Amino acid sequence: MPVNVNDVIHLLCRISEERKMKAAVRHSGRGALVAGATAFVGGLMGGPPGIAVGGAVGGLFGAWMTAGQFKPIPQIILELPPAEQQKLYDDAFAIIRNLDWADAAQLTALVMGNAALQQKLAAVLINYLSHELRAEIRWKVGLRQNK
Repeated sequence: MPVNVNDVIHLLCRISEERKMKAAVRHSGRGALVAGATAFVGGLMGGPPGIAVGGAVGGLFGAWMTAGQFKPIPQIILELPPAEQQKLYDDAFAIIRNLDWADAAQLTALVMGNAALQQKLAAVLINYLSHELRAEIRWKVGLRQNK
């Protein structure tokens, strides 16, 4: 049966919600730039001790700037441009293509009732987000958590 791209995208959203998946695009370069800049300014103003103080303050400020930028994956998926959603759909459809379903609700029920399919589709999401968007991904399932 032909499947609407939106149906598969919503299925992927459901899987990521179930696993409480979040992602953040890494901004470590920005944090390093802040740390380096404050170490440089500290060095100009205070010599060698200023470098140490500036580097420490800049490191803390850089870490603070880049912390807490995780967004729920369903939000990220739904904000993707249509061409990117199509790429994600193509990857996911390769896994669900052989299933027999009548509509999106039945497809969702089939997948949510099968842990192996959920795992494969979650892997598609993780692979896409980490390679295409270069995102760091965190998720929580039950008491297990990935950080």
